Amino acid sequence: MSDLKKIKEDFLLKLKSKLNLSEVNQVKLDLFGKDGLITSQFKKISSITESERKKFASDLNLIKDELNDLINSKIKDIEVEQINKKLEKEKIDVTLPERNFNRGKIHPVSQTIDEISSIFSEIGFSVEEGPDVENEYNNFTALNTPDNHPARDMHDTFYLDVNKEKLLRTHTSPVQIRTMLNSKPPFKIIAPGRTYRSDSDQTHSPMFHQVEGLHIDKNINMGHLKGCLNYFIKEFFEVDKIKMRFRPSHFPFTEPSAEVDIGYEIKEGKIVIGEGDKWLEILGCGMVHPNVLKNVKVDPKKYQGYAFGIGIDRLAMLKYGINDLRSFFECDYRWLNHYGFDPIDVPSNYRGLSR
Repeated sequence: MSDLKKIKEDFLLKLKSKLNLSEVNQVKLDLFGKDGLITSQFKKISSITESERKKFASDLNLIKDELNDLINSKIKDIEVEQINKKLEKEKIDVTLPERNFNRGKIHPVSQTIDEISSIFSEIGFSVEEGPDVENEYNNFTALNTPDNHPARDMHDTFYLDVNKEKLLRTHTSPVQIRTMLNSKPPFKIIAPGRTYRSDSDQTHSPMFHQVEGLHIDKNINMGHLKGCLNYFIKEFFEVDKIKMRFRPSHFPFTEPSAEVDIGYEIKEGKIVIGEGDKWLEILGCGMVHPNVLKNVKVDPKKYQGYAFGIGIDRLAMLKYGINDLRSFFECDYRWLNHYGFDPIDVPSNYRGLSR
């Protein structure tokens, strides 16, 4: 019994002294390890007389529990102290001024695409996409473009092989072809995206953005086209009235074809869309040519439809007063900070398209 009391007193004294974590763990090993003092005492139980065995085992368990609890408590205190010291070193001084933070903006072209998609989704159009690299058939032949058409020339189109079979799409109409080849009518889609032509000046860029629309169904006529475009233009420019005229034109993929002008006036040096005695060309459109429908296995006697194409960059320039198309692609943060949109300004016909 004197051995147990001595073990207890010695280690209680040791544990009350200032120890680090490794020293406490060493005390634990000295007591409860394979050859530890408490472990050795348990091995003696079998050699003690039966009359003393019960009391010895009881006292030994009490000492073991007391020392074990004290060790665990000591370890916990040391770990808490270490954490507090670490936190003290890493604490943040909230009295310091905040660092400058450059907040990003949504590009006007991206915002305009979202606005266009929001408007057309309200009248049942879905958004379709396609690859920038196209084949000649989808970009020209399927769209009823003659072999000698100027658009096929190398000074207008970026070809990617000597056989002129692969190219950068010159419009997003190939998305319409892909959609019609892969599904069955009716179709009611818009296809926004990047397009490429060999052209560059203040109002033209080798890479620009277009949205093209297509509506194919039974008994579709020019009146549906006019109604659709009238709704879109009023919603996009956020005006109650719009003067609009259709001028006869020619596109290989539509017949009849038209170019659409809208009325505007100049107020305080700015273009104001809506009324006015001046006219501004804004898009091309027409009824889908029967040959195009035949090329995608759609019966032109049963189905008719209209198509239109709009320059997204041009719309953004008109709506937001941007004078030079090239500035869209110069990656000037100052320009984007001026013309860009807050990321939470998601266009909606209910909340308003733009601020």
